[in-house]
Amino acid sequence: MGAAKKIGKFACIGTVLTPAVVGLAQVADTNQPAAGSNVIRLPEVVVEGRQDSMLGVADSATQGATGAAQLADRPILRSGEILETVPGVIITQHAGGGKANQYFLRGFNLDHGTDFAVFLDDMPLNLPSHAHGEGYSDMNTVIPELVERVNYEKGPYYADVGNFGSAGAAHLDFFRQLPRDFVTLEAGMYGYERGVLGISQKAGQGSLLYAGEAAHDDGPWTHPDDYWKFNGLLTYGLGDAVNGFSVSVRGYHGKWNSSDQIAAGFGATNFFGAINPTDGGNSQRYSLQSEWHRQDLNSETKITAYVFYYDLDLFSDFTYFLTDPVAGDQFEQQDRREAAGLDAHHTRFNQWFQHDVENTFGVQVRNDWIQNGLYQTEDRVRVAKLDTDTGGLPAVLPADTDVNHLTDTQVGFYVENKIQWAEKIRSVAALRGDLDYFDVTSLTNPTNSGTAATLLPSPKLSLIFGPWDKTEFYVQGGCSFHSNDGRGATQTQEPISADNPTGGATAKIPALIQTRGAEIGVRTLLVPKLQSTVSLWYLHSDSELEQDGDTGGTVASQQPSNRYGVEWGNYYALTKQVALDLDAADSIARFTSVDAGDAAPGSSGGDHVPETVGWVVSSGITLHDFHGFSSSLRLRYFGPRDLTSDGQYKSRQTLLLNGEVGCQINRTWRISIEALNLLNRHDHDIDYAYTSRVTPNGSAAFQDVYHPVEPFQVRVGLTAKF
Repeated sequence: MGAAKKIGKFACIGTVLTPAVVGLAQVADTNQPAAGSNVIRLPEVVVEGRQDSMLGVADSATQGATGAAQLADRPILRSGEILETVPGVIITQHAGGGKANQYFLRGFNLDHGTDFAVFLDDMPLNLPSHAHGEGYSDMNTVIPELVERVNYEKGPYYADVGNFGSAGAAHLDFFRQLPRDFVTLEAGMYGYERGVLGISQKAGQGSLLYAGEAAHDDGPWTHPDDYWKFNGLLTYGLGDAVNGFSVSVRGYHGKWNSSDQIAAGFGATNFFGAINPTDGGNSQRYSLQSEWHRQDLNSETKITAYVFYYDLDLFSDFTYFLTDPVAGDQFEQQDRREAAGLDAHHTRFNQWFQHDVENTFGVQVRNDWIQNGLYQTEDRVRVAKLDTDTGGLPAVLPADTDVNHLTDTQVGFYVENKIQWAEKIRSVAALRGDLDYFDVTSLTNPTNSGTAATLLPSPKLSLIFGPWDKTEFYVQGGCSFHSNDGRGATQTQEPISADNPTGGATAKIPALIQTRGAEIGVRTLLVPKLQSTVSLWYLHSDSELEQDGDTGGTVASQQPSNRYGVEWGNYYALTKQVALDLDAADSIARFTSVDAGDAAPGSSGGDHVPETVGWVVSSGITLHDFHGFSSSLRLRYFGPRDLTSDGQYKSRQTLLLNGEVGCQINRTWRISIEALNLLNRHDHDIDYAYTSRVTPNGSAAFQDVYHPVEPFQVRVGLTAKF
């Protein structure tokens, strides 16, 4: 792969590989000296999943991979849950099935992706300046069976990850050529139906992969989600992991109803009810991307280019009848965009004073042409409303609350240096720079039009020591960031809304929010068959201030914050067929000073960052291909969390137990049964605390508002491979 020793590199992660036998790491013998060079190319370690040793490969204790075989053995309720293979990540949902998931990691309520970056074959999934939330990342576009590997890392220490990567990042690598063609049909309770097809074949000198998915799910809700989604993928590839290219076309379309959150008082009598049955939405995303790569004994180059079209119409209602007791509080968020981008890097392998060295130069460019809007609606029809909760005369809320056309341009460049200082000491040093430029045209308030630009440097350093006795140690520090909505970067007057019925002047918010972090970690294989990692981490965010797509204004909190925690990961290969895993994490998030904006009524506030998850535990036992049988039993737990800055309101704990059993009847046919929420617990997927009014004539109340987990259900699948 390269001329110098692959220093701390995630070797060959992100390339297309033949499936590895579970529990084995593949080694490619490519010892060939370069002509006229003293640099020796060493064997390359290819990491397929958590069962493989990453000593001498990973740059941190929280870097890892999950392969297709492990993904196939996990019972999942929704496609986004494949990201829960990243230790410490929790995937939830607070609305209908077609809306992007809610993500939690490292003391963050990441909303729909604000500080967690997701990539599909190097194409970013996160959407900046999104109508609903910054970094919106919709995993419904992913067909799980086509994911060859999930590579992940956590913390702001990686030069190739810029925007949205402060808490972590996941890189989904898709098959270019399937091991075997397949057709899967699934059916289950609550109107669940799904069919997926994947076929690879030779096409000239290359290979062609085409796949499709169609699914429907009503869910347990009183007013069914009636979620329909359709996915398609077409990939043409030529060459191999050393030299080649590929072109992929992806398409997704979904439409759904949404139960949204329900208030505690309402849920006591109708746990799976919907206060507004007209909530829901539709979304689509179509993309074209191309990738070219080459490697020789002295260098490695990879270039990825992509374009995509995306749109979303989302109808939500979180306060019910608080603002307008007659027309209700439903609103629409609309996002239309075209985007184009380029991700290119070049690595040179050589030696400096007899020390093996890698130097990488990278550039990432992305431009989004966006049309988004916030509208007042009743039963999905745009209407003006009256805000009767002003304490005085009613205020008119215009149907067109905040409508904008904007361009969001992001340019990132980085230089990374890896040096093997001694047999057991290596370093990774990098400097990244990012420019974000906004050009905003407000169609509702011209004073909010304008341009804004910010340039932010992000230095990074990792030191790796070992291994000694099959144990490696890591020390890291670095900076990263997330972008803010472009509308907030130029906005001088907030739109008229229920939160601000008279509009009023507002300060522009920073275009980029910087984060700074540090981490120490250990990775060990000292105990036979057990891989274990421990890390202690810290992360500072300069501000929690963000543009709020639900109101068109900025959220209340402007405080910087500190987060810190501990993570412990374990993978134990009991036998070749049986594996145990246990991941546990605990996080604490605090504002640097008292914040009254997120406090309960009557409180002077506190320093707790609301919605941040503390304890997270994920554990499972997996039996893989034992005389044709496979099974998995998985537990997921996340503990109570503060819902207000003063800590007066807290969520409950959530514990789910899921299981799967599969039988390979013969070489062609396999049958599987998934049982989700085996304990049939009535826990909450997510909780909030704010003021709402459940009925038009009821009283406004500050209360717990939540979305319940889905109850016990069974799904059956039949797969044919040929």
